[in-house]
Amino acid sequence: MDKENHPGLDPQDWDEYRAQAHALLDACIDRLTEAREHPWVPVPPEIQAGYAIPSAPLPLDTLRETLVSQVMPYSTGNTHPRFFGWVHGTGLATGLLSEMVAATMNSNLGGRDHGLNYMEREVIAWARDTFGFPKTASGLLVAGTSQATVIAMAAARIRALGTEVRKKGIHGTPPLTIYSGAAAHNALRKAIELLGIGTDHLRLVPDGENGPDPKELERLILADKANGLMPMALVATAGSVDLGRFDNLNAMADLAAKHGLWLHIDGAFGAWTRLADEPWRSLSNGIERADSVACDFHKWMYVPYDCGLILIRDEAEHRAAFAARPSYLAAQDQGLGGGEPWFCDYGIDLSRGNRALKIWSALAHYGSERLGAAITANCAQAALMGKLVSTTPDMALAAPVVSNLCSFSADTTLSVPGQSELNTRIAMDLQMSGEVVFSTTVVNGTTVLRAAITNHRTTAEDIRLAIRAVERARNEKRTA
Repeated sequence: MDKENHPGLDPQDWDEYRAQAHALLDACIDRLTEAREHPWVPVPPEIQAGYAIPSAPLPLDTLRETLVSQVMPYSTGNTHPRFFGWVHGTGLATGLLSEMVAATMNSNLGGRDHGLNYMEREVIAWARDTFGFPKTASGLLVAGTSQATVIAMAAARIRALGTEVRKKGIHGTPPLTIYSGAAAHNALRKAIELLGIGTDHLRLVPDGENGPDPKELERLILADKANGLMPMALVATAGSVDLGRFDNLNAMADLAAKHGLWLHIDGAFGAWTRLADEPWRSLSNGIERADSVACDFHKWMYVPYDCGLILIRDEAEHRAAFAARPSYLAAQDQGLGGGEPWFCDYGIDLSRGNRALKIWSALAHYGSERLGAAITANCAQAALMGKLVSTTPDMALAAPVVSNLCSFSADTTLSVPGQSELNTRIAMDLQMSGEVVFSTTVVNGTTVLRAAITNHRTTAEDIRLAIRAVERARNEKRTA
């Protein structure tokens, strides 16, 4: 082979490629069409072994068949309408189309002057308006709320310590402190560890039905100030992962304003109640007062993974936390090196994938109203599940259903250890049978079943089937 004239990696036979691609597309569409028939299944050992990299290149038809028969059947199962485990998004048919185009374009959205960067700005502007942020706010599409939280806390650190912290670090500065309810997601802990603040300076207050007690938060803030520490941020939760509860966002905003703290809202899934009907829309009242909001399009907006969002009220603080442009990335007045501002100046990544197109496609095709109706339906389905639990003998809710999460025990006649063991066993058995996927969580010391309903394919009948399956599994355990 002439080393200076490599034949390249494009198909040698484009007609054959087209035929195989069309066949694969049909298989993907079949999979979406038949989502109800494809629950989670365990990956057999022989399939796991088959994922080893082949010793010889696979022909295109073999590759396509492998993708169809050995890859697609073994997903997490979250496209199925009775997948209620954790808080997983479920995908949209438009995602298949947009991801094909994105892969074909293979654009880097870190910067430069090309169409998809303008599209990302429009998506961010739509989200900004949805959450009631000012026109001057900035934003960035990221991998998810975990990454978004790091970006928010980095911007908050700039406000607290100034831009010099990027060079000197936090050594020699007063210790920074952060305040939140106990329902705060683990992403917050990771963020403050990465930023060198440390979890010893995270103050968590027990949550009630309306989040942490503002008086107790204020007591901690004042005590830290008196001890020479520097309170930096107050973190509120819009949709807790265990129970779907919402902090009183307006009360948290009042407290943050009173003490000059950055207010960050973790709205990973719950922020999207802004699109829902009442009474669920009001759960996120006050979100417009935040300094930053983190949320995921890949959860309750149903777009394919991965796709999160960070919005920051003050664009200057956002940019000051991250902008760093070496000489080879110098801006141009014209040409491909233009297109300022570049997204790489607002986050961690220089090379960025195309998350904008799949959101834009969903918004353009379905519209906010239809997406909001799906979110509303999920909340109504959670309420229905709560009603069915409450009216089924010996079942009981672990907490009131607030939004789209329902946590409950299958048999309250048992002791706490007995309930915990039974609920865990039922969750595993129903996952293995393919009937329904619940996860579990611990409420007041008891392991309970937990349903997070974020699936646009779910119907009221799926909810009824799920509770009947739990009741049957419980009764079988009683008679075993």
